[in-house]
Amino acid sequence: MSLGEEHVAFIRWCESQGIKIHGVSPAGIPGRRLGMIATRRISAGETIVTVPLVAMLTIDSVPPSFVRMFSKATPLHAILAAFFTHGDPVLLEKWEYWRRVWPLRHDFEKSLPLFWSEMLPANESILPPSVSGSWSFRNKKPEDIEYGSRYTNILSHQKKRLQDAWSEVLLVFPHTDWNFFSYNWLILNTRSFFYVSPEKDEPEDWNDAIALVPFADYFNHDDKAPCEVNFNGEYYTFKASRRFEKGEELFISYGSHSNDFLLVEYGFLLDDNKSDAIFLDDIVLPELATANKKELLSRQLYGDYKVTSSGFCNRTKAAACMKYMTNDQWRDYILGRSQGVENRTASVLHDWIGAYLKKSMTSIKILEDMQLRPRSESQYWEKDRIDILLRRWNQIRVLCVEASKAISS
Repeated sequence: MSLGEEHVAFIRWCESQGIKIHGVSPAGIPGRRLGMIATRRISAGETIVTVPLVAMLTIDSVPPSFVRMFSKATPLHAILAAFFTHGDPVLLEKWEYWRRVWPLRHDFEKSLPLFWSEMLPANESILPPSVSGSWSFRNKKPEDIEYGSRYTNILSHQKKRLQDAWSEVLLVFPHTDWNFFSYNWLILNTRSFFYVSPEKDEPEDWNDAIALVPFADYFNHDDKAPCEVNFNGEYYTFKASRRFEKGEELFISYGSHSNDFLLVEYGFLLDDNKSDAIFLDDIVLPELATANKKELLSRQLYGDYKVTSSGFCNRTKAAACMKYMTNDQWRDYILGRSQGVENRTASVLHDWIGAYLKKSMTSIKILEDMQLRPRSESQYWEKDRIDILLRRWNQIRVLCVEASKAISS
């Protein structure tokens, strides 16, 4: 797919801003909108893109007078989104060529679960549990111990971040348009790179260590990305770590994330993702007494019960041992003074992963039935959402089966 004139104009703008581009170009990628491809053979170790700090959009690009309008508690993410929404048009003109090649709001509505509950309310109950925090086959009670987890209730965490940002911006700009502001917030959320202002400490919330890096946001994500990314305080540099042939797509890594996280935050899934995982918190924690939970909390073992296709993390195994050990036995086990009873631990783990497998099979059946349901032209978008959810649940089903096999091996 050839690039539109707006992309050609943007590339010329990039070069005028000191961005160095060697042997790569954006191109249409089936199923992924755009990506970065090699325009010639690229050697291992070759620098392909260099972006100077002066071309980036950071919190330091925003006039201090604008930043001071907000309370110190306002997330930087919110301030940057507000700047795109309410900033001086003369200042924003610098990035106009760039903004013309960004995805449209419609693209976000199509790909991000954030919008699916508005368009297809039934989907909320068949989103993966790590996304929605909802288990339709369990009578889930509010957890009696609060804890933070990056990979459970992912969608509700995202909604809260957006709503908190919106509330802060309304205090300064009470007539802010929701659609425009949320669009700008999502642009930042889906296209940002790591950045901390010089001589500033890393923020407590990693979502505020962000900047937009022109041209580099054409790179798609791969868990095994064969490109090195480095920021030295003055430049973002992208280097090929292996040889690429002309026409090959080049990827970077957005981080080691599960497919549930990638779906919520970026709107896509990977077919091959070594970082993919599910989390059993909503299965494990309701089965434990409050005293057991406090014991886990005191030893920093509370929550984040991770399962991959290769098996269960040590946190999950520790929680499983708690199901059949006395308190003294469990403490000896945690301190390495004793071993768990292998077959009893395995039995607990089988039960837990079996519950997730059962949920996956139920959801797959619901989605397959939905695929067969007739729909009007106005519901054309529903099929795409059903297809991606069905694809995700099948990934989860396979992961559960593989993890179950790993228990027995």
